[in-house]
Amino acid sequence: MVIYSAKQKDSLSFESNHYYTKNYNFIVKSDSLALIRQQPEEVSAYLPTDTIYLHKHDHLVVADIRIIPTDSIDSVWVQVARDQSTFGWQRESILLPKVVPDDPISQFISTFSDAHLLIFLVVLALISFSYMIRTIMRKNAKIVHFRDIDSFYPTLLAIIVACSATFYASIQNFVPDVWRHFYFHPTLNPYSVAPLLSIFLVSVWAILIVAIAAVDDTLHKLPFSEAVLYLGGLAGVCAVNYILFSITTLYYIGYIFLVAYVFFALYRFISTNRTTYICGNCGASMRHKGHCPVCGAENS
Repeated sequence: MVIYSAKQKDSLSFESNHYYTKNYNFIVKSDSLALIRQQPEEVSAYLPTDTIYLHKHDHLVVADIRIIPTDSIDSVWVQVARDQSTFGWQRESILLPKVVPDDPISQFISTFSDAHLLIFLVVLALISFSYMIRTIMRKNAKIVHFRDIDSFYPTLLAIIVACSATFYASIQNFVPDVWRHFYFHPTLNPYSVAPLLSIFLVSVWAILIVAIAAVDDTLHKLPFSEAVLYLGGLAGVCAVNYILFSITTLYYIGYIFLVAYVFFALYRFISTNRTTYICGNCGASMRHKGHCPVCGAENS
């Protein structure tokens, strides 16, 4: 049995609720971060203080954490240090929005959780998707769900992206603490996290694997120029799916959209794109018996 000191117990308790503790590493993501050199008690007592400023991309380490019950704004104060001569205190509620954990996955999550960036991506995705659809329609080219190729991988990829976005928003809706813990302690290993996060990470890996299969199959079934256009359209569909389902699920209507979309995607593929026959002469895929569209041979 391990016996912890009172200080160690406080540290473990703090980490379980706030997801970080001493020696945790952050990076400044805002343009500047103000730190107070004096002790938190002096700030609460309205004594004169000195302020130093850190700048974007500065690396920080948590040096100390102190609870000040008398502080009416925020009782949690965090001391962070850039180096041995540059350190200071700041309230947690001011510190955390201006920093990001020193991990590429956390930085990726922080970047794509920014409201302004999300709005920009929505507008950009809609414009790009509209332009891509217009180009594809004018050239009478292939596009997933409508004039699709004889491959289930593109349809499967679009469905997985939609399901992953819905599941991602569901975690934020119903178990935000699980996502917050993942944000501070990210990993790509689905076997080292809670079951809900494990399912999400499996879906992320599935997107990568199916995307590779979709690209490979498309390049085999279409000429290179047509394949590039088709894959561009597929990327646009996936981008719209991610944005649409991740946002609408936050308002609980994404689940209805997801059921309708999965039904639509599967119905379109089965009814219009799936081939069940192979030409006995040249081996080309055929949806129906009869004349082969490639060599013209009769298949009965």
